[in-house]
Amino acid sequence: MSAYLLLFFAVIAEIIGTSALKASYGFTKLWPSLCVATAYSISFWLMSITLKTLPVSIVYAIWSGLGIFGISLIGIFFFKEAFGIWHLVGTACIITGVVILSLLTSSH
Repeated sequence: MSAYLLLFFAVIAEIIGTSALKASYGFTKLWPSLCVATAYSISFWLMSITLKTLPVSIVYAIWSGLGIFGISLIGIFFFKEAFGIWHLVGTACIITGVVILSLLTSSH
């Protein structure tokens, strides 16, 4: 399976884990807390597999950048968090940085 596809699944797991972290209310709710541990374990495991073939700088930039983007959307639509122009600008800068790193860094 493609390292980038595994990385995509790692990002999805990280977004699920972070969403569950919010829902766990400081690890005071059992099921969201278990979801956090499971989702982050899966995310780190998948990310570790991608590190066999991709540079750590690319993997981490994509993982964290897409994670920030994804959790921002979750925050807006599911947790009703505010998202203003500066949130948009900051998120755009992160995505731009991920794209630049991906385009300018060789994968070997």
